[in-house]
Amino acid sequence: MELTVSLETVCRLIIRAREMEAQVPGLTADEDEDPLDADDAFAVMDDETNTVVEEEMAAALDDLADDQIAEVLALAWIGRGTYESTEWEEALEEANDRGGETPAEQLMEMPMLAGYLDAGLAAFDLSCTGIGQID
Repeated sequence: MELTVSLETVCRLIIRAREMEAQVPGLTADEDEDPLDADDAFAVMDDETNTVVEEEMAAALDDLADDQIAEVLALAWIGRGTYESTEWEEALEEANDRGGETPAEQLMEMPMLAGYLDAGLAAFDLSCTGIGQID
């Protein structure tokens, strides 16, 4: 299996997916609650969902050619266990022939995308070790 999408690009997507997964929506302030309530002591650690990270992820996916984004989706499916690594061509064909949601939409909505992409790379003895910020 030889990817048309670069390993560096997949690794950048993994970084962005991890950032998206790490987001915690902020709590809605209740006017009747005491701001110093002990139960809310850690509320300051919550942050509003950072739409910039999602926008960066969407832009990175939009920058990919159709065959490249199909490869990323097929890698995620292999990492998720939907397909085995020996079924690469079948996964790639399915990723190219999806009706309804685009591959980018499917990837943006996929929980645990970073882990699935990591596992998909590992299924082909590929890794982000030593690439960019992934060490």
